[in-house]
Amino acid sequence: LIAELRYEMYFITVYDIVRFARSRGILCQGRGSAANSAVCYALGITAIDPAESQLLFERFISRERLEPPDIDVDFEHQRREEVIAYIYGKYGHERAAIAATVIRYRARSAVRDVGKALGLAQAQIEALAHDPRCIEQPELPLPEPVGLDPESGCVRQWLELSRQLLGMPRHLGQHVGGFVLTQGRLTRLVPVQPAAMAGRYVIQWDKDDLQAVGLMKVDVLALGMLSAIARCLSLRNTWRASDVQMHQIPPDDAPTYDMICAADTVGVFQIESRAQMGMLPRLKPRCYYDLVVQVAIVRPGPIQGGMVHPYLERRQRQRAGSGARAGQGPSEHCEHPELDAALGRTLGVPIFQEQVMQIAMIAADFSAGEADQLRRAMAAWKRKGGLDPFRQRLIGRMVDKGYAPDFAQRIFSQIEGFGEYGFPESHAASFAKLVYVSCWLKRHEPACFLAALLNSQPLGFYSPSQLVQDARRHQVQVRPVDVTLSRWDCTLEPAAPGLAAASGLEQPAVRLGLRLVAQLSEAAAQRIEQARRLAPFASVEDLARRAELGRRDLDALAAADALAPLAGHRRQQTWAALALQRPPPLLRQAPVHEPTLVLAPMPEGQDIASDYRALGLSLRRHPLALLRARLAQRGLLAARELDALPGGRRLAACGIVTVRQQPSTAKGVMFVTLEDETGSVNVIVGRALRERQRRDLLDSRLLAVWGLWQREGEPEGSAGHGPVRNLVARRLQDLSGWLGELSVDSRDFH
Repeated sequence: LIAELRYEMYFITVYDIVRFARSRGILCQGRGSAANSAVCYALGITAIDPAESQLLFERFISRERLEPPDIDVDFEHQRREEVIAYIYGKYGHERAAIAATVIRYRARSAVRDVGKALGLAQAQIEALAHDPRCIEQPELPLPEPVGLDPESGCVRQWLELSRQLLGMPRHLGQHVGGFVLTQGRLTRLVPVQPAAMAGRYVIQWDKDDLQAVGLMKVDVLALGMLSAIARCLSLRNTWRASDVQMHQIPPDDAPTYDMICAADTVGVFQIESRAQMGMLPRLKPRCYYDLVVQVAIVRPGPIQGGMVHPYLERRQRQRAGSGARAGQGPSEHCEHPELDAALGRTLGVPIFQEQVMQIAMIAADFSAGEADQLRRAMAAWKRKGGLDPFRQRLIGRMVDKGYAPDFAQRIFSQIEGFGEYGFPESHAASFAKLVYVSCWLKRHEPACFLAALLNSQPLGFYSPSQLVQDARRHQVQVRPVDVTLSRWDCTLEPAAPGLAAASGLEQPAVRLGLRLVAQLSEAAAQRIEQARRLAPFASVEDLARRAELGRRDLDALAAADALAPLAGHRRQQTWAALALQRPPPLLRQAPVHEPTLVLAPMPEGQDIASDYRALGLSLRRHPLALLRARLAQRGLLAARELDALPGGRRLAACGIVTVRQQPSTAKGVMFVTLEDETGSVNVIVGRALRERQRRDLLDSRLLAVWGLWQREGEPEGSAGHGPVRNLVARRLQDLSGWLGELSVDSRDFH
């Protein structure tokens, strides 16, 4: 088929790019529909052996579609620029340009732009933009906190114009990594313009239009977890004097799957979110294909399509019966045996986009081209109005073939759920490989994994503070930033004896790097390292002189407590930094002799607050450890105390807000994570309470919650200890004033 459609050069082009990356030691992996291709596997573009799965080949190449296959390749985030430079260097700007995306108006952007054009107050604009559901659903009233008169002519005009703008083009954006490559001059085919970044060029057409005319696009994508995995393996191999590569990590490691089933997945790839952690103890992944399902099932498509609970119920029955694992053999759950080819591996429940295509081909006699049109309609439902044109065609053909009308309607309802974002199995298969690798490294090399995650920031779901606290709970020694020892990156050092991971290997300690110090430049850190290699620093003055540090660099180091070996406690460090003024060139080598002023150290609370301000984390006691007696007086329990209690009780907890999530599928429910000195508490805030106590919920740094303690699968009053635990909020109180000057930021996801 490749020869017939003359796609040989496309595969060779992608192979050449991957070959270049690997020649430079850049970790990369193909994903997407290329995972369906034995050719991509043989060329080393993907790590997915098609023989291990049942992926739909027509998702990759189709005679009817007559367009080049879409091969996405992920590269290390920090090193993707090297690959982009190689492509430009080889093809030149005449034959290579980045694809564009037409960014279209959605509710928030429409509300903001129209509001500005009408001269409305910024506070009113932002209030409605924060909850713009009434724009997409006119039957809904204006949110109460906005304080606008819905009968006002200006407000009615604002809402109406905002609705008219929905779906209209707003501006031209740059695709995340899609390169269009041509044999002749690109400008003979499409208009090209300079991008914002010097030396970059962008095609003015939307990426979907490029596919429609058959132009070849190679997606050169950046993935932060690949950077973290590459760094972790490098640290491990250096520390262990080994040469283990990603593909050599042992498969089917039982301790790794034990960790996954316990939802101990802070910092790993894809399965680290609250929703994924809640699903892990229920799905209990025990093999690679279980992880493929796990990656895809916590998505809006399966959730909206009502597929999650049926799958979990059938999985539980299967496990209780034969003990078979996901993806193994035919399924007795398929109502119609002919659909087993599409649904057997997922127990009769469609989880993936490709399965929807297969159902259409088997049950409704869709051709491969029609099935791909259905897939595209699902992918572009927000822009093109999606799936309605397929309703009669699919249901009618199924009924004509003898399927019951209610069964056909149920199948289409599930397909509509995928219009809300269904995940492709080919993507999930590629991601599952990285999920397993990251989990294996966290389980067996937690110190290396922590250092790699910190060196790859910004990355993932958790802040450096949360990553460090999780690692310390796993017995990893973490040592502070020290100007006499720290490099720019976090590094490994011999630890106190006796610390071992699940593998039994002795674990090193992690020395925090200078990269964590706010306001310190990498150039200054490199000068510190260079000067230290010549001779140890004798004093802050010696450091400043030999490393050529200015006042700003010294202030940053003192604020981070990094000058402790040279000057003592933080106040003493700050004084030593203040005393040094950069002399003129002729006097820079002249020592200064003056008596040392002895200052009193900071109170512990101020030290902790300074740590968070300068580093974003602290290795001292957790802030709530200082408030524990005060919290206990109000009946606010710690996370560890909650974990020891059965479900069904009404109780209260308090913690620093680290994460807020409001998924589109949660019907207005918000999920909040609170952190204290003993662990984390997962809080569920219903829509009514969210609206009633909006300010307490959204503005708080320290939040107290009164509510019902729940454990997954346990009736109220049960004494069992389920793995999924939530505090269902009934009342909130913002106690941020108790934190004083402590600066902590949550990560908020919509």
